[in-house]
Amino acid sequence: MLKRPQPAILALIASGYTPIYPCHVPPREMRQHPVGTGPFKFVEFKPNEGIKLVRNPDYWKPGRPHLDGIEYTIIPNRSTAILAFIAGKFDLTFPYEVTVPLLKEVKARAPQAVCDLTSTNASTNLLVNRDAPPFDNPELRRALALALDRKSFIDILAEGHGDIGGAMAPPPAGVWGMPPDLLATIPGYGPDVAKNRAEAREIMQGLGYGPDKRLAIKVAARNIPTYRDPAIILIDQLKEIWIDGELDAIETANWFPKLARKDYQIGLNNTGSGVDDPDQQFFENYACGSEHNYTGYCNPELEKLFVEQSTMADREKRRRLVWEIDKRLQEDGARPIIYHPGAATCMQPQVKGLTIMVNSQYNGWRMEGVWLDR
Repeated sequence: MLKRPQPAILALIASGYTPIYPCHVPPREMRQHPVGTGPFKFVEFKPNEGIKLVRNPDYWKPGRPHLDGIEYTIIPNRSTAILAFIAGKFDLTFPYEVTVPLLKEVKARAPQAVCDLTSTNASTNLLVNRDAPPFDNPELRRALALALDRKSFIDILAEGHGDIGGAMAPPPAGVWGMPPDLLATIPGYGPDVAKNRAEAREIMQGLGYGPDKRLAIKVAARNIPTYRDPAIILIDQLKEIWIDGELDAIETANWFPKLARKDYQIGLNNTGSGVDDPDQQFFENYACGSEHNYTGYCNPELEKLFVEQSTMADREKRRRLVWEIDKRLQEDGARPIIYHPGAATCMQPQVKGLTIMVNSQYNGWRMEGVWLDR
């Protein structure tokens, strides 16, 4: 029973972030041999090889699932995986993993493939260690935010298929994202990059930096393309305000422990959301003490607004309060959002019954209604 009204509760329960599993099974055992109420049962997981699932004969929905099983093959190199799909070795690419350049290759070499390029409700963002020098200085954090050319990230990495936005997914795919005119009023989010960077250099000079005294930092990034590629662009852009970044590529097994220890100066991060709703986004990533609030940002007054918007039944009033909260998060540099990427999922024509969602890359993967027309 809820202690207060929460209109978002049904959306939160229905999201891909809300699996149902037995509470008596320890987390360590669940990681090795998960069990639950889904349409498929776990068979085996071989690290760096694959995952196998089999149809659950006791699934609660009669006649589902249609497939006898699913096999996920792990191929670390993205280009190698795409080539294998083009060759017909796989029915489906990994969800939302096909970049725009790779999508062009798929269309050219496998024209029969069906591909959906959509929003992912994920953001590429900066984690800034606000508690350790030099970024414990709010002016330096402001200069950092002003230095970003967000459109360049989208043009280089996604050939224009992406959106600039705040914490919430931008419209039209996102329901709660700030409108462009409001977004443009936030320092660093306006289209005049030259003006923004001139202001950033003024701040840097006031802090004692300049062409002859540059700031050397390390930019941490998870050692996979979706993190490394934007990190390299970030490092190049920071040179415009006399910050020399060195890429610190972190293996996946060490990435989240490193964030939890706040063992970084700047981290280039990707944040995926389980559902397009402010309750999930604000409380998970910006609330004081939240496990996924990696920067340790804490604003008790703003958190009161998190609760206030959560209880609102009037959708339009809630939306406007959400815009106010998001605007203040961006102005405060809580977790500077670089952009919201678009990505594609491709399937062979024999795959039927699969709908690619736009409200989260984690939704729609129960696969209960998927079948193969062979």
